[in-house]
Amino acid sequence: MIWLTWRQFRVQFLVIASVVLAAAVLYAATGPGLADDYQRFADNFIKNLAFARLNPVLYQVGLALLYAVPPIIGAFWGAPLIARELETGTHRLVWGQSISRWRWLATKVGVGGLGTIVVTGALSLAVTWWSSPIDKAINAGQESNFYLPRMFPVTFSGRGLVPIGYAVFAFALGVAIGLAVRRTLVALAVTLAVVILVQILAPTLIRPHLMAPTDQNTVATADNLRGFMISGPGPDAEIKQIEVGINAVGGWKLTDETVDKSGKVATLPKWVIDCEPNGPNERATSPKAAACFQRMADEGYSQHVRYFTADKFWALQWREFGLFLLLAFGLLGFTFWRIRRDLS
Repeated sequence: MIWLTWRQFRVQFLVIASVVLAAAVLYAATGPGLADDYQRFADNFIKNLAFARLNPVLYQVGLALLYAVPPIIGAFWGAPLIARELETGTHRLVWGQSISRWRWLATKVGVGGLGTIVVTGALSLAVTWWSSPIDKAINAGQESNFYLPRMFPVTFSGRGLVPIGYAVFAFALGVAIGLAVRRTLVALAVTLAVVILVQILAPTLIRPHLMAPTDQNTVATADNLRGFMISGPGPDAEIKQIEVGINAVGGWKLTDETVDKSGKVATLPKWVIDCEPNGPNERATSPKAAACFQRMADEGYSQHVRYFTADKFWALQWREFGLFLLLAFGLLGFTFWRIRRDLS
């Protein structure tokens, strides 16, 4: 049964495994040089990366691959695994040879699931290891408009355990949908759409609730100001939102809201426009701007910021990985229940 499953599965596996192997070899070949540069250039490491054209490409390719692998595995490994058998009727041939439904399903899911973990785990390990000097430099305070802290949503999903959790979930989802709809192309399309949607929504709808963030109230000043959201033209312009910096290098800011002295979210008064540092002939250090910031403080306005610090990276990784692993087991539990109860 294992040999038969492998023969049916080997083409899909070898295609993706070949791409992953090629990427892993490339990262393994260039990673030591990147680590040496990190030790050699120290505080100027990120600036010197701009002179190495291959490194930015590899950085983006690594993220792209780890985003692409879960939906591809779900759609092309998970969805056809059962749907193709049910669509063509070949499952009856196997069941007629004293092989139980559960054994048949367990073998197919076991081979596919193991392949999912191996392929995604190898790619994530290679990319995470290769990117570690960049992540360390960014977390140490080196600035870049291209390389992002690993806690940021875009980068977080392309590091560590989370891509493996997404891939296992995608595989299990594809198997469950294929069993439910019994049509390969339909299962493929639905799985692809759902996994991509989950990847888009998880950072905002799921991740912030997996553990308690840090709460901080900060008075806005010219020194910690990071930006204004301005609405309206010319003299009628109003400031709708203020963004301030926090003392958490490499952290992920969830919310940045202006609150009044009672702690409730406040609507900024019109005079706050005087704090805007880029107004006509004004600077943040001008008397008018300084008086504006002082008035905000005197009237009790402050910024309520919620964020995850950089040191919460692995704790959050384990929780999100565990959540999607539980979801995968739940989907597989459904497939075992469904195949025994409803199929003939």
